[in-house]
Amino acid sequence: MSSPRLTALEVLQTEQKGIDALIEALAHDDSPLAIAFKDAIDAIRKAKGRTIVTGMGKSGHVARKIAATLASTGTPALYVHPGEASHGDLGMIADEDVVLALSNSGETPELGDIIGYCGRFGIPLIGMTSGAQSTLAEGSEIALLVPKTAEACGITKAPTTSTTQMLALGDAIAVALLRLKGFSERDFHTYHPGGKLGAALKRVTDLMHHKQMPLLTPDAPFDEVVDTVTAGGFGCCGVVEAGKLTGIITDGDIRRALKTSTESLQANAIMTRNPRTIHEDGLAAEALSLLSEFKITALFIVNDAHEPIGLIHVHDCLAIGVV
Repeated sequence: MSSPRLTALEVLQTEQKGIDALIEALAHDDSPLAIAFKDAIDAIRKAKGRTIVTGMGKSGHVARKIAATLASTGTPALYVHPGEASHGDLGMIADEDVVLALSNSGETPELGDIIGYCGRFGIPLIGMTSGAQSTLAEGSEIALLVPKTAEACGITKAPTTSTTQMLALGDAIAVALLRLKGFSERDFHTYHPGGKLGAALKRVTDLMHHKQMPLLTPDAPFDEVVDTVTAGGFGCCGVVEAGKLTGIITDGDIRRALKTSTESLQANAIMTRNPRTIHEDGLAAEALSLLSEFKITALFIVNDAHEPIGLIHVHDCLAIGVV
């Protein structure tokens, strides 16, 4: 009896071969899968409605994931259960939609009504299957033929490698569409406002402090510098000249200045010129990276004219879960 570790390695190696076969099938522009893949992308992009993803059993679980990935990356998508479709949910598929149906064998009986419905109403059907001569492949306008490879489970033939291939191909479709759409980080955050991912993708302007920013002019006397830093509560203040941020003064700068006479000292004598800043379009994750890299606790947020519009503190990032 082989050890669990050796079994795990065998499974992963078998599934890797399945992915390798998929890569090889897509490697050339004139290969059947490459041509069908391009056609599928074109069909989804042209559809004025949603991408309806469907499948039964293990393929159904993969279909749900593909639908979720498409929806989160800017392609409106919905999973429809093929069994429920035969009992009324066909009405969820509109004539402006495109359907992506998954079945390893291509002979899943429950898909029959969806295949017929698409043919009857001229709804583009993309079939993802390894059955080249199957009902699904022949009933599809576009057939994404997944290379047949050994299932990782061995003798039981339970869907393992085949579902991994379909999952990967679904991801490839989603990412290809994402890039063609020019889907941005800001767009992505719109669909991912929660959790650590949503936190990292927040704009610094979503977190910034902008009321009563601690700002001074270069000729501000030392006592005013101390009062401004103290009142601000951020451990620093900005120095502004002609509306532009030209320097920053921190608690450390004040402590070092106290070693000398401060009677006639002004802000421009102790400030750090050309301080680290972040643009107003910057992400919270980017701000935290800068704060960590330069071992500072706060960043001024500036606009295109380098005017300070806000301030972000390391605690603002950590409080919402940015890592």
